[in-house]
Amino acid sequence: MKRCPECRRDYYDDSLSYCLDDGTALLEGPSSVDDPATVILPLEAEPPTILGDSTERQSLSAHRAAQPHETGTLAEQQGVERRPAGLKNRVLQFVALLCFGVLIAGGFFGYRYYASTNAGEIRSIAVLPFQNRNSDADTEYLSDGLAESLIYRLSQIPDLKVSPRSSVFRYKGQDADAEKVGSELGVDAVMSGRLIQRGENLTISVDLVDVRNKRTLWGEQFERKISDLLTTQREIASAITEKLQLKLSGGETKGITKQYTNDNEAYQLYLKGRYYWNRRTAESLKKSIELLTAATEKDPNFALAYAGLADAYVVASTYTGERAIETMPKAKLYAMKSIELDPTLAEPHAALGLATWFNDWDKPGAEKEFQRAIELNPNYPTAHHWYSRHLRSLGRSDEGFKEIQKAVELDPMSLIFINNIAETYIDQGNLDAAYKECQRIIELDPNFWAVYQTLVWVRVKQGKYDDALVAAQKGVELSNRSNSSLTELGYVYGKLGRTNDAQAIIKELEERYATKTADGTDIAEVYAGLGDKDRAFEWLEKAFGYHSFELATLRISPLLDPLHSDPRWKDLAHRIGVME
Repeated sequence: MKRCPECRRDYYDDSLSYCLDDGTALLEGPSSVDDPATVILPLEAEPPTILGDSTERQSLSAHRAAQPHETGTLAEQQGVERRPAGLKNRVLQFVALLCFGVLIAGGFFGYRYYASTNAGEIRSIAVLPFQNRNSDADTEYLSDGLAESLIYRLSQIPDLKVSPRSSVFRYKGQDADAEKVGSELGVDAVMSGRLIQRGENLTISVDLVDVRNKRTLWGEQFERKISDLLTTQREIASAITEKLQLKLSGGETKGITKQYTNDNEAYQLYLKGRYYWNRRTAESLKKSIELLTAATEKDPNFALAYAGLADAYVVASTYTGERAIETMPKAKLYAMKSIELDPTLAEPHAALGLATWFNDWDKPGAEKEFQRAIELNPNYPTAHHWYSRHLRSLGRSDEGFKEIQKAVELDPMSLIFINNIAETYIDQGNLDAAYKECQRIIELDPNFWAVYQTLVWVRVKQGKYDDALVAAQKGVELSNRSNSSLTELGYVYGKLGRTNDAQAIIKELEERYATKTADGTDIAEVYAGLGDKDRAFEWLEKAFGYHSFELATLRISPLLDPLHSDPRWKDLAHRIGVME
């Protein structure tokens, strides 16, 4: 039998060494009511050894049994309770082992938590523009196109946030640090690549870095023929998906491995077409249309190429000055062809929505296409952007604001999207907020000419015509005398009483109108600045006669504000359908 000197509990199991209640070392012998509440033990200290051997423990027990209880010790005289030093060591040993076990367990589970939070599934990625190691502009479309294609494919994954082109391509030509890029764009992983072309041979190097813990997830070099480019980009996209530890269902992987064309030459023509489309000048858009047309001729079933043509024609009038009555029907035609070939693509639905509104003034038809585009790909920012303009033109400013905010959320570095935020503030009468957005754009890119157009609107609304003149002159300079920039300059000249200067602008626009490279609404706006309402409405009626796409946005044109009080304004707005 053993007993606990602390709680005085008896134990009949001789194999036990420590009390189950308080962990105190057990002593030989029974506990009784006659035993003292405290046991006086000898003063002699025992050596601080760890007793792990049973023989040693038995010797110690025998030694204790042979020792008589001393009654005149200092401990007894002072009433101090003493415990054997060996017992104390055993308790300390037990506590130390317990703490060690806690530390081990804590470290293990802490590591598991760290691993799960820092090396788990990645939910956002930026694909940087590939470095073109050839330093050859003729192969630039390959390096840009490969990055764009990967962005497009990865964007098809519902739960993966992919930084859009406008956000990542500002790093083009820079030796960007992955961690810095990840911090600036707010993503978990950054992919970079390099491309070298030697004749028909391609060397593509790819690196994928988890910027959260500075860990390279994957790096590989592909030696391929240029004719293998289609297959290679699918290989890279699939490998990225695997390395990101994304758990995808079968349907979600289709966008990554999908074969949009089997014709490598058609695919290269498509990449070149998109390359020129992104440059957004009159000449580059014409070149884009030429290349994308050639891609469809090489592969008549290439839905993405038709979608590219729809995008090119739907914005052509803005950059080339061509009449929308010439370009919008082509945008509709190519968008519908793309949808016929592949109804799962969001892009042609968005282009069709814009063309349906601008060309046909068909409100329900346009809204249906915009909503379908967003349904197919909620992460396609351009669909939200164009839908926002449609809603604003109908007076649904609050709804339009939500859509353009969504576009900016998806593509925070898009200057055209931020510019549309400023325009929406103008719709709402919040001119201070609009001005701040304009200043933000100018800080990001002082050569972005469209922002000066918006700044003119702000200053005109504020009655600050001298400031408006400075902005208008800057817009004319940067846009190479575009129709819209000339219109604004002429309007401001009229407001400042500089009639001859305004008339000179009207003459230049009339010459362009005669060659179908300017719109009647442009000339009407200059006359509105001069205060000549009759001539303004005369030109608006001409625009109505050929179904000008500019009239679809009649309601959100600040330069036509002087006409709003005229009864002819409401009549025209009703006929177009921008007012009930």
